[in-house]
Amino acid sequence: MIGMKVHHQKLKLDSAVGKDAANKNEEFKASKQSVPDHSEEVDDKVRTYTDSSTFLKGTQSANPHNDYCQHFVDTGQRPQNFIRDVGLADRFEEYPKLKELIRLKDERIAATATPPMYLKCDLENFDFRELNCKFDVILVEAPLEEYQRTYGMTNMKFWTWEEIMKLDIEEVSAPRSFIFLWCGSSDGLDLGSTGHTKNLEPRAIFQRTKEHCLMGIKGTVRRSTDGDFIHANIDIDLIISEEPEYGSIAKPEEIFHIIEHFCLGRRRLHVFGRDVTVRPGWLSIGPALTNSNFNKETYNSYFNKSQEDYLTGCSERIEALRPKSPTPKSKGGGAGTSGRGGNSRGGGRLRIGGRGRGLHRGRQ
Repeated sequence: MIGMKVHHQKLKLDSAVGKDAANKNEEFKASKQSVPDHSEEVDDKVRTYTDSSTFLKGTQSANPHNDYCQHFVDTGQRPQNFIRDVGLADRFEEYPKLKELIRLKDERIAATATPPMYLKCDLENFDFRELNCKFDVILVEAPLEEYQRTYGMTNMKFWTWEEIMKLDIEEVSAPRSFIFLWCGSSDGLDLGSTGHTKNLEPRAIFQRTKEHCLMGIKGTVRRSTDGDFIHANIDIDLIISEEPEYGSIAKPEEIFHIIEHFCLGRRRLHVFGRDVTVRPGWLSIGPALTNSNFNKETYNSYFNKSQEDYLTGCSERIEALRPKSPTPKSKGGGAGTSGRGGNSRGGGRLRIGGRGRGLHRGRQ
């Protein structure tokens, strides 16, 4: 464009001004030609890229900042591999008070835990009322149908969401209780979405590395007034664990720690339990168990000594260390600062999703 403008300017000057103007224009043109032209050199050196090192955004690149997605493409290492302190052993090393709180709560949970009990049963035909107990926490860990698409042929019986919804969980849930429901990668969440109309092939070309666990609430439970029943904000809502072996549907053991730290109720039920998940403080039921030792009279005897015997209780030190709800400014130093509250009991039906929170399990 510059050359065209100069050329048109030369024609105008020749015709309108004369020879002097034309000479000046020739001098300008000569000076323009003295500037080296690298266009041909650039064309001769067209860059070719043999890898993505030029586009890296780490400290070794011209544009340094983190890009774990590109790093995964280059190395195969997932972004969650670089999250620090994912293990329970070293997670709270930089937070001594929180580390002490976790230790004290684990000691109290172990001291108040019931002996492990388990019941082998066919959940498709099992009457939950036979347990003769109302539970404060229920963990549902069904072998979902989506696992069959992932792992292929197996002798395991996989459950559809229609079958899971037929489980009469409400019959054994206490008026004030929680349910934790493993939902897999996405299918379970999609069923709970309003106006979900996608009609896509459930298979995926990418490997899914995240699963969701939803928490549902029955009754009315408030962090500011029900400190005798829940201790919130002790754990985070993210679990990062190693990928299980091919064909395994095992979930991280950390989900049990999160539940036990959160809810102070001692009556805990694990639906679809397996031999490897049997643990103190829990009643495990399901078809994958190989034996049974459950006795409803013995089990209920652990909770009938007093009206509050179904709770783990709380020490003064735990109460001083645990996170609490901030005091409303309008109330000054009034009620709600301690978070221990009274004995309010809620009623109502079990609901999942609306007021629940999600636990995301990211595989390394």
